Amino acid sequence: MSQTAAVAAPLTPERLLFRLEWRVLRRLDGLLQGDYRTHFRGVGVDFADLREYRPGDDARYIDWNVTARMQTLYVREYLEDRELTAWMLLDRSPSMAFGPEGRSKGMVLAELVTALSRLLTRQGNRVGAVLYDNAVQSIIPPATGRRHVLRLARQVMAPVPPQTRPRGESATNLAGLLQAGMGLVRRRSLVFLVSDFLSEAGWDRLLPQLGRRHDVVALRIVDPLEERLPEAGLVVFQDAETGEQMLVDTADPALRRRFAAAAEARDERLRVTFRRAGADAYTVSTEDNLVSALIRITGQRGRRGH
Repeated sequence: MSQTAAVAAPLTPERLLFRLEWRVLRRLDGLLQGDYRTHFRGVGVDFADLREYRPGDDARYIDWNVTARMQTLYVREYLEDRELTAWMLLDRSPSMAFGPEGRSKGMVLAELVTALSRLLTRQGNRVGAVLYDNAVQSIIPPATGRRHVLRLARQVMAPVPPQTRPRGESATNLAGLLQAGMGLVRRRSLVFLVSDFLSEAGWDRLLPQLGRRHDVVALRIVDPLEERLPEAGLVVFQDAETGEQMLVDTADPALRRRFAAAAEARDERLRVTFRRAGADAYTVSTEDNLVSALIRITGQRGRRGH
């Protein structure tokens, strides 16, 4: 009797969405009672009232004119919109291809974006996206419904077009993505910035501007090998952005310590950047369980009163 090797069916956008709905969203419904408006609320535009500041209030809503007159901090309250618009600003640079086979950072991005979009659209909210690799690859206007989420999943799972990065640019520059977002998203929205944040400097100066106009959630996608260098002897490393190669002796303990220290310093700079910009920030690893990651994100936002 002959045997044939089983070949796994390729992961299509349709299969990804079905898998997320069956394995992830159903579990979240039970764990979070399906009330995602508590965690991702709309932001109203109609002024309702003034009241004295209470610890935990968003400093962006302080009315400084009234505060100066009354000598006490006052904040503005707004009527909340019944629906919100969410935008996904998505980093599709070469470094996002790093990670285990079938579980690269880009794949984690696709899963996160698809799951979050379906969570939001099931409540009638609209979701749009900007796909970027040092230039805007495509813009998906905000819409709602399952078919729209499937369209978004097709875009984020598609191979990165080879000619979108401007000629002569090798390193990623997220400043262009933030500038595109600020120019495109005019009405106050929920903005997800999804990236590994391996970028040229400068984007960090634009993030506070985006945060003053929108509710910003930074989703940083990492792989453990970017944080700790394994002891594997002589290894050839290649920079995903520039193609530069380097022979590295990973058996050198001093080298591994320097690598870990540099990674920790980078992590601390990012924590400071997000905190100063007033952005909620979450880290998701290629090793993370997606359900656990989403519970962590939505649960923490719910406890903060967003």
